[in-house]
Amino acid sequence: MRSGAKVGIVSGVFVLVLGGVGYGAYNVLDGLNGGGGGTDTTSSSTEVRTGPVTGKEISDASRNFLQAWADDDPDAASQLTNNAAEAAPLLTGFREDAHVTKAVITPGKPLGAKVPYTVKATVSYGGKSKPWSYASELTVVRGVTTGRPLVDWAPAVVHPDLTDGATLRTGEPAAPAIKAVDHEGRELTKEKYPSLGPILDTLREKYGEKAGGTAGIETWIENAEAKVPDKTLLTLSKGRPGELHTTLDADAQAAAETSVKKFSQASVVAVQPSTGSVRAVANNPATGFNTAMLGKQAPGSTMKIVTAALLIEKGLAASSRPIECPETAMYQGRTFRNLDGFSIPSGTLTTSFARSCNTAFIKLIDDTKDDAALAKEAHDVFGIGLDWKTGVDSFDGSVPEETGGEAAAQYIGQGTIQMNALNMASITATARNGTFRQPVLVSPELDGRPIAQAARSLPPYVAAQLTEMMRQTASWGTGRAAMASVGGNKGAKTGSAEVDGQSTSNSWFTGFSDDLAAAAVVQSGGHGGDAAGPVVAAVLRAGR
Repeated sequence: MRSGAKVGIVSGVFVLVLGGVGYGAYNVLDGLNGGGGGTDTTSSSTEVRTGPVTGKEISDASRNFLQAWADDDPDAASQLTNNAAEAAPLLTGFREDAHVTKAVITPGKPLGAKVPYTVKATVSYGGKSKPWSYASELTVVRGVTTGRPLVDWAPAVVHPDLTDGATLRTGEPAAPAIKAVDHEGRELTKEKYPSLGPILDTLREKYGEKAGGTAGIETWIENAEAKVPDKTLLTLSKGRPGELHTTLDADAQAAAETSVKKFSQASVVAVQPSTGSVRAVANNPATGFNTAMLGKQAPGSTMKIVTAALLIEKGLAASSRPIECPETAMYQGRTFRNLDGFSIPSGTLTTSFARSCNTAFIKLIDDTKDDAALAKEAHDVFGIGLDWKTGVDSFDGSVPEETGGEAAAQYIGQGTIQMNALNMASITATARNGTFRQPVLVSPELDGRPIAQAARSLPPYVAAQLTEMMRQTASWGTGRAAMASVGGNKGAKTGSAEVDGQSTSNSWFTGFSDDLAAAAVVQSGGHGGDAAGPVVAAVLRAGR
């Protein structure tokens, strides 16, 4: 296919107009104004062709598909794909459900077997019309059984944001639009804060009616999964948005958005220790899965905050008490090492914590007399696994009860532990405050949802030692460089989490400054202080 071809709708009827070298405009127009969909231009031989599709097959197959679609003949168009059963409903819905009444599709130059194109359409509903444009692409493949060149069907052929089971709709949405504002009343939009896009969509579905707005007319993607929020693509007429107050902070959010963009995959969350209010949530990529709140990964040595709390509570260690930190330590046949094989000949728990010594923590496991002690500490004190109801979908962390080497790995944040940036920010907030405050993005007063409560608080002497060790980590330990630019009463903990199949470990960092805690993870970022550390520091500086 050559650039310059256009598919259009005339007087509300889909037709195809192809311009450019290599196409007979008269024949195409004649066929579309009175004929059916595209024809198979492959050989009439019964021999099934094999091998890669040719350039001519790519041009013919893509042209015929677009022609049939432009003919408003979804049955014919679907037969030109490798999955007619799934293609037909979406192609039909483009007009009947999305209410597209006019469109011009401009194909670009084929890139191998892919044919990109732009769509400039008009959507009309309830006496309202509005232009709608987007870009998508199709791929031509050879049919497995027929050998024919066919469009490789995917919902994204119709619209790039469509996924399996999703449909396009135009009408009055069930949930009115919202005007989300931060805790100081500043408006939060997905255009200014891209990471909030999926979160704002969820907040609209959950709280649109409670916020008191009225619905307008929109085109949206209706997802098959209840947990995936619908996504608005076009607003034909605005309703009256209801104002929804969140706990977010616009300054912290802006810093979070900027800092995660420095890495291909990064997430950060900030939480206020005294209240549990979520002050910032950011991900890069920004428009997909909310890794910051739904991710499930081993957090590395940031988990030593919980381990240290356990050891101090049980009287097995204290911040100023001497503790061994050899190069290696073994527990039930499994050997653990420190980064670069370092050791601390004569140090304290604070020294081992600040320098992130693995073996110091491993050597004390036997003395707890309970392999599941860490899981209990995480649950009973730090609120991990308590079914948090933050106001949006979130994962509240997991520390399964393990035995032997797996239990030992958990002490240094490896093995079967699963956390995300929200969880680690909350753990830091609990260490800072002394009591777990379940993170919330929207006040529970709006919908009366129950908030998780931990079984007990940290004993004051334990909280004091934990925060002091974190202060030392930020002052002269592994968090020093990252936290140098952060003011106030500050502390930190670094972490590096090894991942199977990944040559470089994930970078974790968590810290606090006054009444703000934050945690970040950078995929394949290496040492915690190098990648995730600056992300956390930027948010702490902005949110103070």
